[in-house]
Amino acid sequence: MKIARLDFIPVSVPYTHREVSSLIQRDGVTDVLVKVVTDDGLIGWGESCSGANTESVLESLKGMAPFVVGQSPWESEAIRAELWHSGLWAFRKPTGCFAYAGIDMALWDLCGKACGQPLYNLFGGKVRDSANYFYYLAQAAPEDLALQCREGRKLGFHVFYLKVGIDIEAELDMVRCVRETAGDEAKIRLDANGAWKVNEAIRNLTRLDRYSIDFIEQPVAPDPLTAMQEVRARTPVAVCANEGLWTAEDAYRQITQRTADVYCFSSYWVGSLCRFQHLAQVAHLEGLQVVKHTHGELGIAAAAAHHLLLTLPNIVEGNQQTAHMMQDDILKETLPIAAAPDWGVPQGVGLCIEVDEDKVRRYHELYCQRGQFLPYDATQREL
Repeated sequence: MKIARLDFIPVSVPYTHREVSSLIQRDGVTDVLVKVVTDDGLIGWGESCSGANTESVLESLKGMAPFVVGQSPWESEAIRAELWHSGLWAFRKPTGCFAYAGIDMALWDLCGKACGQPLYNLFGGKVRDSANYFYYLAQAAPEDLALQCREGRKLGFHVFYLKVGIDIEAELDMVRCVRETAGDEAKIRLDANGAWKVNEAIRNLTRLDRYSIDFIEQPVAPDPLTAMQEVRARTPVAVCANEGLWTAEDAYRQITQRTADVYCFSSYWVGSLCRFQHLAQVAHLEGLQVVKHTHGELGIAAAAAHHLLLTLPNIVEGNQQTAHMMQDDILKETLPIAAAPDWGVPQGVGLCIEVDEDKVRRYHELYCQRGQFLPYDATQREL
């Protein structure tokens, strides 16, 4: 079985509401779907993260294609290594990781289909029968947040995630509302996206922790590493690292230098599903935990990551997802986490999903009409 063709299809799928943080203002997910066809007609699907600019990832995928066509799907890590070396992607690792992660997913999907096994069995087998996901709250006035929390509770979610780092006084009111509405047993996750300085983070976390914060994601900028280490040493609130895990080497450095209690990343950050699993196991050996990250994702990427979560011993409750925020997806069946916090063992082979090619065409047309869902409000940056 050899790879005969790769198709790269950018799609834009809207959110139900705008995603807002100290970093972004985004109205949906734009990613590049990767369709790989073998010489015997088998099809595998992957999803490359667009990051800041979809066209750059699309062009990166086109540049990678000559290294993939004619190869065996079973050699994904060898292909990646050759890309990094001969293709010079070692000089542009973050973009290379965002792009190649989609090819890697598609190759593993092919391997699972070829041998009749679900992806988790190709990665050592499952060590759990489900993974738990969070409910992503949108910043809002307390009464609106209360409505969101009640909706999340009605669906069964018990981990609630809220962006902070914009206005601490308003955010204190928001977190108070979440605690009062979600209840004492709920877990509250906050993410500052590196918006605070060290002493500012310590002060803000002291005030926020009156509402029993489960952990704070990226309270300060990722560089220098000592900033995260200092926050972790000076606050009782558990600290999660996300920004700064830009490559496999960065993730290894952060884990082994213990910048955090929890590490939030995915195969996009480190370039392949194998590397994500290996680094999560490194964190496990260090006595640390992992939470699966999302940049906003469609069903292909969500499914690939879920298979890996089933194989890991050290994941937390409340892994990241945006399925419940999406107006639609490009799959024939809705993901379980669109309406519930737990996702069990997928049934089938490969990624255990079925892509709806009519929807792919529809959302590719939307991309052609309106372009990427930018990570910022373009109306505020018109020249």
